[in-house]
Amino acid sequence: MSLLVVGLSHRSAPVSVLERATLNVDAQIKLLQDAVAAEPAAEAALLATCNRIELYADVDKFHAGVAELSTLLAQHSGVGLEELTPYLYVHYEDRAVHHLFSVACGLDSMVVGEGQILGQIKDALATAQELHTAGRLLNDLFQQALRVGKRAHSETGIDRAGQSLVTFGLEQLSSGAAVDVWAKGKRALVIGAGSMSSLAAATLARAGVAEVVVANRTLDRAERLAQILGEGDDTDVLARAVPMDAVPAELTRADIAVSCTGATGLVLTAESVAAAVEGRTGTPAVVRDDVQAAGPAGHLAPTSVGTEDGCPLDLSAVQGATGFSVMGEAAVAGMDAATLEQHAAWVDKGTGTDERRDQRRTPDADAELITALAATVATVGRVPERRRPEPVVEAPRPAPVLALLDLAMPRDIDAAVHRLLGVRLVDIESLAEASADAPMAADVDQVRRIVSQEVAAFSAAQRAAHITPTVVALRTMAADLVASEIARLDGRLPGLDEKQRGEITQTVRRVVDKLLHAPTVRVKQLAAEPGGAGYADALRTLFDLDPETVAAVSRAENNTENAKNRGRA
Repeated sequence: MSLLVVGLSHRSAPVSVLERATLNVDAQIKLLQDAVAAEPAAEAALLATCNRIELYADVDKFHAGVAELSTLLAQHSGVGLEELTPYLYVHYEDRAVHHLFSVACGLDSMVVGEGQILGQIKDALATAQELHTAGRLLNDLFQQALRVGKRAHSETGIDRAGQSLVTFGLEQLSSGAAVDVWAKGKRALVIGAGSMSSLAAATLARAGVAEVVVANRTLDRAERLAQILGEGDDTDVLARAVPMDAVPAELTRADIAVSCTGATGLVLTAESVAAAVEGRTGTPAVVRDDVQAAGPAGHLAPTSVGTEDGCPLDLSAVQGATGFSVMGEAAVAGMDAATLEQHAAWVDKGTGTDERRDQRRTPDADAELITALAATVATVGRVPERRRPEPVVEAPRPAPVLALLDLAMPRDIDAAVHRLLGVRLVDIESLAEASADAPMAADVDQVRRIVSQEVAAFSAAQRAAHITPTVVALRTMAADLVASEIARLDGRLPGLDEKQRGEITQTVRRVVDKLLHAPTVRVKQLAAEPGGAGYADALRTLFDLDPETVAAVSRAENNTENAKNRGRA
């Protein structure tokens, strides 16, 4: 059996695809159950967060496993397999181990170094244990990933490079200002009471907001979170809980709103946010027009035409060649359609005689002009450059009166809110864009070395463990032979007393143990090295061990290990 992971994340798929591929709790459970019911997989675990969906499995066939896991992800996510496949990645054996360890350390997170992923890995393991879909391999893998993640955070300064998605989102909302300064005294609304929402509420409380209102579909959970916030020793915040139907009214009062629910539809529409802005300001919310400039809405500011300064080309570089035609310039410079139209307008209204304008409309003239441009390129070394477009003056945008942070996948807040004046929205998509430019800490290299070390150690341990059932079966066979020979001795020498019989039995056992000790220790060492999987087969062949006996030992060890793991969970 071999480890396989098939998944997609913010690194491989656009947010629009991740948003549609999100799995609710019921879908996650069904996916795991179907994965272990499928022929190639013996174990399965699912790591599903706001920016990744990864299915881990222990499979006996690589190609069949990839096909089956990909199909299951498509079926349960509702995104067609043909559409989903270009965004899927596959890791196998050591690469799969390396991937999960990197994820656990925060190296693959949207915000590098964030520690929240450790809790999500722990939850994924607990779910797989509860559903009995995780066996020895995935239990060992996920528990080791948790240890590696903790080691990375304790032995390096990766925490300096990383932060939670909540903190990063709040920093984006504050537009560079210190979050505690920006948030101090504000009123916050937190929609949802899950792990991410709870983290957002606690972060806002520590940042100094005056009030945190928690809204949730299950009011009891909202009340419990509000109570925890209000009783915190490190904060002095007023916290209260409200039902979901109170969100519109609370949004009118709030300065900051954070939403992270499991809803499949929008929690806040553009209309509801516009109504909240109007309730705060007393005037209707205005829709921002990003295309609007100094001229009429929807049009760029007019440029002058008919003069050399208004021409989109650098005429001084053409050495006196005048009267470019649209066709000729397009053939040489490959200009886009909009610039060609602007150039054509300049030519039509520019200086020059009617005769020249008529000449420019003939194919012969075009050919001459292309030749002239080619000569210019040969002399000057470049195609005449276009002038930079005149700057577009954007309409001033007022300071936001409402800051929104959407951490849900699929999104809770309508993306159209981006266009409302007086509102600032930060969502998963904008966070992904912002995090692409985030600086990497020097400690990341050290974490990568830790990951490489731990992958090598884990792989060696797994290879050694693979031969353990064979060694146990060998020693069991030897013990059975000793017992059989002692019983035969009793029949031949019935006069032996207990002391004599015990001495003989102990001597035979010591001889057998000494004969087996060196080979079994050495074969474990050899099996732990790369390519050592064949030693188990060699041992079974040399000692004529029954494969079913070895399999029975392996099943017994797995059952014992699984019972221990369920106890830990």
